[in-house]
Amino acid sequence: MLSEISTNAMQLLLERYLLKNDQGKAVESLDQLFQRVAKCVASVETKDRELWEKRFFDQMSKLEFLPNSPTLMNAGLPKGQLSACFVLPVEDSLEDIFTTLKNAALIHQSGGGTGYNFSKLRPKNDTVSSLGGTSSGPIAFMNVFDAATEHVKQGGKRRGANMGILNVDHPDIAEFVTTKLDSISLQNFNLSVGITDDFMSAMANNRSWKLINPRNGKIVKTIDPKILWASLVRAAWNTGDPGLIFLDTINAHNPLPDQGLMVSTNPCGEVPLLDHESCNLGSLNLSKMIKLQGHDTTIDWNKLEDAVQVGIRFLDNVITCNHYLLNEIESITLKNRKIGLGVMGWAELLLLLEIPYASQEAVQLGEKMMHFIAAKSYETSNKIANEKGCFPTWDKSIHYPDTPLRNATCNSIAPTGSISIIANTSYSIEPFYALAFKRKGVLGDKTQLSLHPIVEEKLGHLGHWNKEIENELLEKGSIQHINAIPNHIRSIFETSMEIPWEYHLQHQRAFQKYTDNAVSKTINLPHTATEKDISEIYKTAWEYSLKGITIYRDGSKSNQVLQRCGATEDQNCV
Repeated sequence: MLSEISTNAMQLLLERYLLKNDQGKAVESLDQLFQRVAKCVASVETKDRELWEKRFFDQMSKLEFLPNSPTLMNAGLPKGQLSACFVLPVEDSLEDIFTTLKNAALIHQSGGGTGYNFSKLRPKNDTVSSLGGTSSGPIAFMNVFDAATEHVKQGGKRRGANMGILNVDHPDIAEFVTTKLDSISLQNFNLSVGITDDFMSAMANNRSWKLINPRNGKIVKTIDPKILWASLVRAAWNTGDPGLIFLDTINAHNPLPDQGLMVSTNPCGEVPLLDHESCNLGSLNLSKMIKLQGHDTTIDWNKLEDAVQVGIRFLDNVITCNHYLLNEIESITLKNRKIGLGVMGWAELLLLLEIPYASQEAVQLGEKMMHFIAAKSYETSNKIANEKGCFPTWDKSIHYPDTPLRNATCNSIAPTGSISIIANTSYSIEPFYALAFKRKGVLGDKTQLSLHPIVEEKLGHLGHWNKEIENELLEKGSIQHINAIPNHIRSIFETSMEIPWEYHLQHQRAFQKYTDNAVSKTINLPHTATEKDISEIYKTAWEYSLKGITIYRDGSKSNQVLQRCGATEDQNCV
């Protein structure tokens, strides 16, 4: 296994994951890290504890499954907080706002991220009756949260992550959508507009749109929704923010409607949650779920089923052995026992199978694979429910009475940013960003160079690898300009910005169809993409019944993490 750990992965592990002594020197190996995590997560088993500890360790050490970062960092430590992220309520009082801020700081310090919907806050310059003054508005308070995040690192190892949502009928929505245009504000937030079906209908049918004061329910202003939409799209073209969260779609699939509406998600949008719920995530490495059949690479469905069974049990155990920072978080998490088993290595799997990402064959395989994973996830959750009991609110869920389950949700497609580096595979369900690229700012001021080893191996296997091609690839991050390589081979190596956005969305829809939480996916667009492109992407995402959508136009931020050009050069290429 150690031979599969890349230099970049070891750099990341040494910086963030391996335990250190007082002098900052690592005092555990990677195997010891996995043993620490496996032992902690298996400790809640009342029978076959050693068997499950071994199975958990085996899957992690073979890089077939990895849990979210806080579990890898904190499992087995005193008061180890193992959840990736949380949704916290933001109520319309100064006391409640700063209670949430305090709780968020504690969560960030422990390694978790936070999501909030600020739409309950009265608008800027609204009356504050008790004092005779006026309100600062939600954006002012978001700046307070942003400043606090800047000074509290997650687990002492990375800066906190936030999702900030404002609903499309809030009076401050026009200011919200343009907040990041100054390239200074809210840099510790991902921003999303909470979109409703009514808004999309109003825009399509040339109806006016009402902005409503959440304090009293009164109409503050009536606007043309197309003007707001154009402003939103322009801001996303410029900065990547805001994305969209489709609130009606999310709540149409709420497994616990009696507990209220879900109005926010975690920082990357893959888990819509009720107030105080936590997300407990892990991902299967699809590039490991293969076997050789003669000379052909095929999917090993039996291995994938086994990995799902181990992953679901692992994540359910995390809920039991977790240390909860707040009583409210512990109460609702234990009641609903939501987990999210997802995937990484999708693009690498397609490359191994020699299937172009931009093809219907790939989209159909994605749907088939996620259908299989979801079915086996629910089978496993049912089996654990028969062994340990259903989640306590099962009788008030959409699963009652037909499907006894241990978990209210089972699946979620996370971005897998760090764990994909550890597993040395491609991110989540994303296509390859580039075949060779720079990764800047992930570890402070360090720059990592990345050349996917599968690319060299596969091109060599296909008879198209030599020093000239290697140099071209390192320089451009792509092989699409190399005419000596046949078109049908180049097509299976297409990278994110070479793939039409329509295929990005079709992959997201294919995986969302069988994902009970949501799918985090970024539609990476070339620098030449237009505002019209972004508008079409956002509208199509709603038409596809996706739960959220995020885009990023290459080069639209000066501090871009992934940079595809000139991997052999030292200068910043954005």
